Amino acid sequence: MKPYIHKINYYETDKMSITHHSNYIRFMEEARLDFMDQLGWGYAKMEEQGIISPVVSVTCDYKKTTTFPDVLSIEMSVIKCSAVKLVLGYTMKCNGVVACTAQSSHCFLSQEGKPVILERQFPEFYAALKELEESKE
Repeated sequence: MKPYIHKINYYETDKMSITHHSNYIRFMEEARLDFMDQLGWGYAKMEEQGIISPVVSVTCDYKKTTTFPDVLSIEMSVIKCSAVKLVLGYTMKCNGVVACTAQSSHCFLSQEGKPVILERQFPEFYAALKELEESKE
């Protein structure tokens, strides 16, 4: 999978001229959308299939500040994939140096809010995620 690239915008910085910490959550969402598109299961396709994927939790460990106009390269990985939960990893680098590591956890629900068992209801999608999980081992 190709890394997602994000150029820090001026408005994403704070009074100290560094990227505000809350923006990294937005960068994660941008990278996640791109990752799912590359996987062939973009959010538009999932919604057409009746799946929604809310965020259950997010963690970020900030390692180095970034500023305008730095460029972040965001590498994605599947940390864990089960029948009902997906944990994604994010490594954000600026000039080859890790600026932030993060994780997000997601569940899969029908548009009515009922749990979706990916392995049973969308086996191709589940298999693609499992393959990425296993490839990191």
